[in-house]
Amino acid sequence: MNVDGSNAVQLLILVGAITLIPAMLFCVTGFTRILVVLGFIRTGLGTPTAPPNQVLIGIALFLTIFVMAPTFSAVKKEAIDPLARGEITQAQAIDRGQAPLREFMFRQTRTQDLALFVKLAKLERPRTRADVPTHVLIPAFIVSELKTAFQIGFLIFLPFLVIDLVVSSTLMSLGMVMLPPTFISLPFKILLFVLVDGWDLVTRSLVESFH
Repeated sequence: MNVDGSNAVQLLILVGAITLIPAMLFCVTGFTRILVVLGFIRTGLGTPTAPPNQVLIGIALFLTIFVMAPTFSAVKKEAIDPLARGEITQAQAIDRGQAPLREFMFRQTRTQDLALFVKLAKLERPRTRADVPTHVLIPAFIVSELKTAFQIGFLIFLPFLVIDLVVSSTLMSLGMVMLPPTFISLPFKILLFVLVDGWDLVTRSLVESFH
C-alpha cells in the first residue's frame, strides 16, 4: 500500500509538472524574445494574418529549441542522466538542473532589472549569483527579454516606417489623398523584405542576440 501511495503521489507530481511546461517555456527560455520580434516583423510588414499565429509560434518554438540546445544538454548531463542511473535523488536533480538555466538567465538579464526585483523583494544586496533566489531571477529575466525584444523590434520597424512615409508623402503630393497609403506601400515592403533576405537576417540576429 505504501508503494502504491508513493507511486500515486509521484504520478500526481509528474502530471502537475507537465502542465507547467508551457509556463516554463515562456519564463526561462528565449521564447518570449523570439515570438515578440516575429510579431514586430508581421506588424511592420502590415500583414496581420501572414504568417498566421500558428506558424509564428512554431518558428519561435523551434528557434528556442535551437538556441537553448546547449543549456538543455547541460541539464540532461548534470541532472537527468544521473537521476536515471539512480546516482542522485530527485531533489538533487532539481538543484542541479536549475544551475544551467540560471546561468543562461543571468547572461541575458540586465543588472538594473535584477537590482529592481531584488529591491522589490526587500532582499539584502546579493554578493554572488548564488545569493539571488530563482523566484527573483525569473521576473528580472522576463523584463530584460521584453526590453531586448522591443529594441530589436524598433530596428526592424524603421525601414518599414520609412517606406510608409515616402509612399504617403508621394501620394499626397500627387493629390491622391483618397488612396490608402498601405495599399501601395505593402508590395514595396514585402519586396524589400524579400530582396534583403529578411528571414535570414532576422533569424541570424535573433540567434546571435543570445550572447
